[in-house]
Amino acid sequence: MKHSILNLTARWPLLVASCAVALLVGSSAALALDETRLTQALNSADRSDADKELDDSRQPVVVLSYLGVEDGMTVLDLMASAGWYTEVLSHAVGPQGKVLMHNTEGSLARGNTADNVTQRLNNRLANVERVEGDFDELDIPSGSVDLALTHLNFHDVYNGNPAAAQVLLSTVKDALKSGGILGIVDHRGNVGADNVALHRITLDEVAQAVTEAGFHIVGVSDALHVDSDSRTLGPFDESLGRNTDRILLKAMKP
Repeated sequence: MKHSILNLTARWPLLVASCAVALLVGSSAALALDETRLTQALNSADRSDADKELDDSRQPVVVLSYLGVEDGMTVLDLMASAGWYTEVLSHAVGPQGKVLMHNTEGSLARGNTADNVTQRLNNRLANVERVEGDFDELDIPSGSVDLALTHLNFHDVYNGNPAAAQVLLSTVKDALKSGGILGIVDHRGNVGADNVALHRITLDEVAQAVTEAGFHIVGVSDALHVDSDSRTLGPFDESLGRNTDRILLKAMKP
């Protein structure tokens, strides 16, 4: 499985040079994720079949191992919706860790999200704490979070309003500890395409947004690359089988 800083050196050569230092610092301090324990938890009877069906395309063990999730961490699941990744993170950080499950009022009002969140938690995930509100009003102590993840939803904020994406990133940066990690997973788009209509975003746009917010890019992994996705269809097109070519970007708060 390849993990690399791809397609960034031509546009941000100085950034990549600084990232090489950041990568060395992060790798020396990080402890490995207990992949065996997490895999067993994801295969347990307590987890729904509907959630398990998404594991092949989302590769949660690979993603969280790459991002550096550890037992006992405090992690923020940003725009968690019904909480698919919240539950995965809950198992990954263990009983000594904590997951902040974030949603906005608007996302909770969408469909049956609020009911689904209640059913998912329902005394099952004791280390999950709900955090609700817009990005500029979250009650999260500064420097209290080890790692934040936004999964398949950064494009919605950025495509609607790049300035709003900067508010989101500023909030995350404030919540993270120095050296804390931001992971972004999203449907990758082609440069020049109508990615707003396609619900996609380019790697360049993600990289530019996070660097403008003051993060250092540690790396970009091709672990979620899908050759068969030409990036010309929306992620909900049935022919894709919910398996798009995805960006997996790892950034660090200095």
